[in-house]
Amino acid sequence: MSGSPHKFDKSNLRQAILDAPGQFSVGFDVAKDVKVDGSFERVVFFGEGGSAFPASFVRILIADKRYGLGQLPIRFMQNYTYNLTPDSFGAALNVVCSYSGNTEEAISVLGQLIEKKLPTVGVAAGGQIEEICLSKNIPFVKLPMPRPDFQPRMGSGYFVGAMLKVLSNCGLTVDFSDEILKSAEGFSSKMEEYEKQGRELAAKIVGRTPLVWANQMYKELARVWTIKFNEHAKNPAFFNFFSELNHNLMVGLTHLGERYFVIMLKDPADDPRNLRRYEITADILKIYKTESEIIEIGGLTVFEKLFNSVYLADFAAYYLAEINGEDPTPVVMVEELKKRLK
Repeated sequence: MSGSPHKFDKSNLRQAILDAPGQFSVGFDVAKDVKVDGSFERVVFFGEGGSAFPASFVRILIADKRYGLGQLPIRFMQNYTYNLTPDSFGAALNVVCSYSGNTEEAISVLGQLIEKKLPTVGVAAGGQIEEICLSKNIPFVKLPMPRPDFQPRMGSGYFVGAMLKVLSNCGLTVDFSDEILKSAEGFSSKMEEYEKQGRELAAKIVGRTPLVWANQMYKELARVWTIKFNEHAKNPAFFNFFSELNHNLMVGLTHLGERYFVIMLKDPADDPRNLRRYEITADILKIYKTESEIIEIGGLTVFEKLFNSVYLADFAAYYLAEINGEDPTPVVMVEELKKRLK
């Protein structure tokens, strides 16, 4: 990998962003033979941070696919704790994700799943999760580790590809990997556009706290934007969704509104009544000195909308990191917490 043209980017996160569209094919490939026998009615995902949010995207993608086929939705739950809940029992497939393979919450629940002999898949790049799965004959997906300091939040394509393949192997969704790969081919040609737009957006945000808003369907996408700002730029950010935020959150900007910058992710396919709220809300915010920008979520499919927006978020947070004088790769506070927990 070539060095970053930006001195602040010591680990070349920019190149990781540029390479991201190639992850989906790798994810599908590494999981192609992983399957759990059984008949499942729901899926429970375990994971934290960058190893967790891709599961939200998988849920959205499968729900959209099943709806298009006239099929009833499958229940998807995410467990962020150290312990099992009743959801993991019965006709549930449990998927334990940890990019490093050493996340203590994931290790804890994996041990409990094995003890209870519940259907389980492990997903990691190595670490204790891999060791435990291999020693206990638990189906396991080994993700790539492009470099030692690779951050889980940059591996969403690997996770999404791998989890979609496992779930299709287990009969929980049709295999639509060809559709995903065809769409992914178009992302690389748009990276220059994402980068330009992201740089411009970062310049507007500097010195303020981003609030990222979307509709209910894409509220997890808004959350991912905040993850990028928090970890790349070391800049606090928070998310919410229309129209719920119009009933409470916006009132909180009555005072200190100038400290925030609102990013509204607008899906053109949304209900017209909801779409009206974006412009009206932006106009009201101006009265209270809160600047905002409405960004249309581009793409022909739900998959394209999700990842077109994710790559823009990556670049916006990347260039905000530059303005903040921060290396976008390391997460020093997280590592300090882990040391103190040992």
